[in-house]
Amino acid sequence: MNDEEVFPEGEGPAPVIPDVWRVALRPHEDVRGRFVESFHQERFAAESGRLMTVRQVNYSVSRRGVVRGVHYFAGPGGQTKYVTCVSGEVLDVAVDLRVGSPTYGRWESVRMDASRPRAVHVPVGLGHAFVALSEEAVMLYLCDSPYVPGLERTVHPLDPELALPWSGDLAPTLSERDHAAPSLAEARADGLLPSHPS
Repeated sequence: MNDEEVFPEGEGPAPVIPDVWRVALRPHEDVRGRFVESFHQERFAAESGRLMTVRQVNYSVSRRGVVRGVHYFAGPGGQTKYVTCVSGEVLDVAVDLRVGSPTYGRWESVRMDASRPRAVHVPVGLGHAFVALSEEAVMLYLCDSPYVPGLERTVHPLDPELALPWSGDLAPTLSERDHAAPSLAEARADGLLPSHPS
């Protein structure tokens, strides 16, 4: 559904889905190694115009080929996420699942790795997914609200209608929940998707 697979270098609103905000992190390196400030609340708010109060921090460790997502929240109690890869390499994807959105069904993707640090801000209503490209990848998630079991939903990450840009040379490994997830069309027909705010 997209003309471009990966958004270009830099930061700011992503070109296909402007509600996705990309952040180019700036590492400081010396003989000891590297230091990265992955999030600065005031700086992020000044640059993006968005308030991101962190109330929960998670990380996941994934083996090569593991696909996590497409996860989203449809109603109140959802989480806005600010994600970055702190070890290894991933292809990270945000999908607009909001019915009525001008970019409904479209996606943004970016390669993330520890040597070229970046972050992506994904608001509630958009789906998030990634695939681990390295032997092991660690993703860090900053969330603006605590996770509430049962509120998170999922759309099948291999849905051909979405045509997400997973690498053809990887055999995808999915959780049971993601494997059993509905397609985008099924989720919409069942009234499971969020609505775009008017």
